[in-house]
Amino acid sequence: MVLSITSHALESLTPGRIAAAVIVLTVSTFIADFTWKPRYTRSLPRVGCGGGLLGTLQNWFYYVSRYNSWVAEGYENYSKHDRAFVVPSAPSRPQEIVVPRSQTAWMLELPDRVLSAKEAHRDTLYNDYQFFGDDDEFPIQTIHKHLARNLAGLIPGTQEEVHGAIDATLGTDTENWKSVNLWEAWLGIVPRVTNRIIVGAPLCRNQEFLNSQVAFADDVVRNSFFLDMFPRIFQPLVAPFFIFANWWHWRKSYLNAKPVIEQRLNDMARKASGVEPAYEPPEDMITWLIRQAKTEGLDAELNAEMISKRILPVEFAAIHTTVMTGFNLILDLVSSDPSLRYLETIREETARVFAEEFGAWTKNGLARLHRTDSAIKESMRLSHFARALTHRKVVAPEGLTNTVEGWHAPYGAFLMLDLAGTHHDPELYEEPDKYDAWRFSRQREKYEARPSTEKTNAEEAMRIKRLGMVTTSAEYLPFSHGRHACPGRFFVAHELKMILAYLLRNYEIKSLPERPKGMWLGSTIIPPVQVKIEIRRRKGAL
Repeated sequence: MVLSITSHALESLTPGRIAAAVIVLTVSTFIADFTWKPRYTRSLPRVGCGGGLLGTLQNWFYYVSRYNSWVAEGYENYSKHDRAFVVPSAPSRPQEIVVPRSQTAWMLELPDRVLSAKEAHRDTLYNDYQFFGDDDEFPIQTIHKHLARNLAGLIPGTQEEVHGAIDATLGTDTENWKSVNLWEAWLGIVPRVTNRIIVGAPLCRNQEFLNSQVAFADDVVRNSFFLDMFPRIFQPLVAPFFIFANWWHWRKSYLNAKPVIEQRLNDMARKASGVEPAYEPPEDMITWLIRQAKTEGLDAELNAEMISKRILPVEFAAIHTTVMTGFNLILDLVSSDPSLRYLETIREETARVFAEEFGAWTKNGLARLHRTDSAIKESMRLSHFARALTHRKVVAPEGLTNTVEGWHAPYGAFLMLDLAGTHHDPELYEEPDKYDAWRFSRQREKYEARPSTEKTNAEEAMRIKRLGMVTTSAEYLPFSHGRHACPGRFFVAHELKMILAYLLRNYEIKSLPERPKGMWLGSTIIPPVQVKIEIRRRKGAL
């Protein structure tokens, strides 16, 4: 009897019925997903394909190809008139309220118990899956407390790593031009340099360790996109298949880092117990995590496995964004009109200041690279890699009410600032779609050229000082803005300046006839990673 029922059931499972069942199940889960998402007041204007279930399905279908144009449309029609609007999001995510620039202060000054950057990041990157459920708050707090105070002391080691990484990646042939994949070149430089302050030398030169960290960062980006496409009800089922790669790459990096971390734990314990009082640990992320855990009495943090997991979000943020920034910077420079002499001018400035610093970069010396700083800042303004980088999630159970327009955002709602619209607004930047390397240094140079008797206006002096790339504002958002602005931006500024200085002083790069374009994929840009440049070591290079 049982066999007969089973046989009959199997015979009824035709391909058509199986396909129909899959379709019904998929649609049902998306509909179920739709019901939990926050609802926004009708007073908020919308962009996209419309509302309701049918409009929502269309928005999901077109999200990958039209998201950027939707937000651009909303910026012109609403943001520039000081109005918020709602933009469709990926299938698994709630729609977002795009807050106009004029309301930036209102949004960013709300307390974390109402509007949370941490929860927005966790949801966007699926931290519970991708970072093995570990809270990224501890490493972020550690960076805030230790990086800035050690910044000046990190410069010599960073300089050493910049020189070694560039030489190893680009070679030292002064006779022949070499065709180099620009993306791979930056992947050869940034992870090694960045890891000098994360894990220290010599681990920062261990290629297997570096490859694993780069692969992990790639896993996070790829998996975030795919998980965005699945209904939340499915995510616990499908996430383990996606994040197996995360676990594999973390495991490989951990096996390389374990002896270093365990030795550091042992050495710092011996110093604390008085056995080796003269021992001074290297100033890097491993030391800071240990130091912070001991300060807070967090014994569970004091083991190699936990420390290796704590550095994962730091590795991801530092590698992914810095590679993208450096890649875009070189493309912007070499595709500009050669008659503007951008490369030559930066080469001259960095060589002059480097000589004044007696061949060793200092915090003060790097701060004097005004045109270099401007060239990097202008690239970050123009060649962004996401539509927005500032997101907040409403975590107050009662939601929040906008004090300017009066709309209400319920618990679970997402708010964002439109970086791309702001950076390309002609009311803020003259010829905003043009790369003008000296856009920000020009004002500073005019100010510096004036006699001291004309520099008595404190407000003007502060405005000039704020032209640097690390200063955030409602008009300049690559590092976000407010109290949750990127805590590592000061190191990134030093890192990029040293890389650009050494690269242009020691290598010639041929111009490109035009700038290769990336491709929008949802809310992010896929860079033209196949681009190659022609490069050659300069004769008599340092």
